[in-house]
Amino acid sequence: MSFLRRRREEPRLELTPMIDVVFLLLIFFMISTTFVETPGITIKLPESSAEAMEKEPQEIKIYLSREGEIWIGDERLSQEELQVRLTGYGSQAQEMTFLLLADREALHGRVVQLMDLAREAGFGKLAIATEERKRP
Repeated sequence: MSFLRRRREEPRLELTPMIDVVFLLLIFFMISTTFVETPGITIKLPESSAEAMEKEPQEIKIYLSREGEIWIGDERLSQEELQVRLTGYGSQAQEMTFLLLADREALHGRVVQLMDLAREAGFGKLAIATEERKRP
């Protein structure tokens, strides 16, 4: 009487579940990562006890550094270039918010100049960004 011998199968490593887990981790980290809004400069916003406002759907963020440099995103502009850029929004500017993120040590006169530029360009809403005051 002869018995059938089973062929011994080699153990295999299935890669499909491992690839699924890696992709899920990648998606999780992409969604949960916070992005830096001021990549080129460091701005220390002044503190205020005012309530936080809702983010406007259409806004332009202008950064003013301690040294008086003007930035839009990671692009540095002169005051004349900013004026040209702001006037380029035309009638659309009336519906947009001009959000100024000025360093707490920036010159007050420079802040007023930038707000005047925005007003002359036709921006209907002006806002200055601040950080929430820490309570003792």
